[in-house]
Amino acid sequence: MRKSHPIRRVVLATAATVSGVVLLLSLKPSSDPTSASAAGAAPSAAAAGQESPQGGTGAAGTTTVDGDATQTQYGVVQVRLTVANGKITQAQAIQAPKGGTSDQKTALSVPQLNKEAVAAQSANIDSVSGATYTSAGYKQSLQSALDKMKEASASSGSSSGSSSSSSGSAQAQAKTVTGQVAQTQYGPVQVRITVSGGKITQAEAVQAPKGGTSDQKTALSVPQLNKEAVAAQSANIDSVSGATYTSTGYKQSLQSALDQAGG
Repeated sequence: MRKSHPIRRVVLATAATVSGVVLLLSLKPSSDPTSASAAGAAPSAAAAGQESPQGGTGAAGTTTVDGDATQTQYGVVQVRLTVANGKITQAQAIQAPKGGTSDQKTALSVPQLNKEAVAAQSANIDSVSGATYTSAGYKQSLQSALDKMKEASASSGSSSGSSSSSSGSAQAQAKTVTGQVAQTQYGPVQVRITVSGGKITQAEAVQAPKGGTSDQKTALSVPQLNKEAVAAQSANIDSVSGATYTSTGYKQSLQSALDQAGG
């Protein structure tokens, strides 16, 4: 058999290699610069979207009102209210008695008083047993914060037209005054009055003796004392038979409320 020349084999191999390379180049798709650039732009757009701040003003319409600092036998009590849309959303004591046994009493009473203030939406809350002075000071400061809140609401409402201005003016004339706590043999008594046009329109006992027989005496005497206060327009009212101490404390607290309201 005739053998092929070595040079010929080299030439044939080279030609085959060149043909293969040309074939591969012809099959490879050309890259599209526009497509590559568009693909690279998508992450940048997404990043820009993440950097934009989220909208919403959750704290809008929320105000904070501090009540007056109330001095008690064991220290100062002061209440702060957070109000949204005319309602108490949070209550806290920014000042309370401390030192010695007062620390324990404050720790036990203040959280309970805070919850009751939010639940009642008023200062008509129960005193915490064992923390009478702290409870009384808390209620006084709470009432002053509520009064400030009402005054601010009445002032803002008075600028909405002539008819609403007249209504807001009438509401501004009505005010709530809480008398000082009167300590009696059976417990504290405290009276709150609502005054409009220089007259008492409502009277209520925000504190009164409780526990044991005091519950019955309070239930019988306080409603009668409330009615007499409105009827007499003064603290010159009769004591309720069988509830002398409660009646005396009621009249003392009522008189202090009248003094604050200007007689």
